[in-house]
Amino acid sequence: MAATNVTRKLMEAGARILIASDSVADADMVRNLLAPEFENFFISTDPDCAAADFEIHCPDVIVLAFNDLQKSEGYYLGLFRLSEKIHVQPHRTIILCNKNDVNKVYQACKKEYFDDYILFWPMTHDAPRLLMSMHHALRDLMAIKDGGPSAAEFAAQARRLSELGNMLDQQMALGNQRIDIVNRTILEAEQEIGAVLDGFSRKLIQGEFPDVPKIENAAGLEREIKRLKLEDIGQRFRSASEAVQPVKQWTDDFKKKCAPHIESARTLSAMAELIRPTILIVDDDEVQRKVVGKFLADENYHLEFAIGGIEALNTLRKLQPDLILMDIVMGELDGIETTRRLKTMPQFASVPVIMATGKSEGISVRDSMKAGATDFVVKPFDRDTLLAKVANALQPL
Repeated sequence: MAATNVTRKLMEAGARILIASDSVADADMVRNLLAPEFENFFISTDPDCAAADFEIHCPDVIVLAFNDLQKSEGYYLGLFRLSEKIHVQPHRTIILCNKNDVNKVYQACKKEYFDDYILFWPMTHDAPRLLMSMHHALRDLMAIKDGGPSAAEFAAQARRLSELGNMLDQQMALGNQRIDIVNRTILEAEQEIGAVLDGFSRKLIQGEFPDVPKIENAAGLEREIKRLKLEDIGQRFRSASEAVQPVKQWTDDFKKKCAPHIESARTLSAMAELIRPTILIVDDDEVQRKVVGKFLADENYHLEFAIGGIEALNTLRKLQPDLILMDIVMGELDGIETTRRLKTMPQFASVPVIMATGKSEGISVRDSMKAGATDFVVKPFDRDTLLAKVANALQPL
């Protein structure tokens, strides 16, 4: 906890704050309100320089100090259209709204288009509220930076632990089978060698070897062969068999020691089945979103939707999907460009993207794969094909 607090204080002390407005006076007013607790301010008031201002300063928080919601929306959406870095730089947005837009701004924040709002215009009566929103935004960012793997990624690895337990059981059983085979082989070899010696002595006694003198003391030879089998050869075979037994005992003991851990892995795997992978469906066609949603609704997936590339990139500021199903042909920002941009973000570099298109030409496939997609599916969707591709893409590496 202490380390987290120190990290948070360092983050807040060095936070980069971009104040965007169409009024230099309003931007200066906001800067003066934040100045008691923050230092790194940058002001953007020229709409033609909005993307450049963002890319130069890479802010942690953008304060949209416009007195009209449409101006704030236009500025922020313009960044997603024009900036190559906005989807790479983690940031939070705070809107300063007027009383006439407050309900609309609330809905926009509820849908996570923006992160927070303050009723500010025509004049603020709660200046500390701006400071508090700034602290909340920075803490939220820090939580993301400190975050670990997604729940679905953890669940996938938990399932593999259970598979490891099953494999260990199989290998232990196979090892015991092979030890039993070795014991049987030793016993059979001892019996076969004994039979060979008995046959050899019989042939000696019966004089079947013309170059060997006839054995005069057959009983003595039989006793010596019997002793040889029992004491010399037999003892060596028994020693070999006994040498195998500690291995079998070791495997039995090892299995007992592993049993609690294997059971824990299986329990963890059972818990992992309750975690649903998150799939982000990006398509500007409402009908297609409903079709895909219907196909996937009965599966163990949590579905999120974005109506275009810009909204998808904005959604990814808060969401860590396990798979993205991306339409190629969309307005403003197409699926290939959206994929290319999100693949430059380290936290999404390994997230599989399946491209959905009404075209199956080689150029679409080539451009999709070049952008970072892992697979593609052709519209109109075949349910079984779509489900198979989704399941395959979600398999852990």
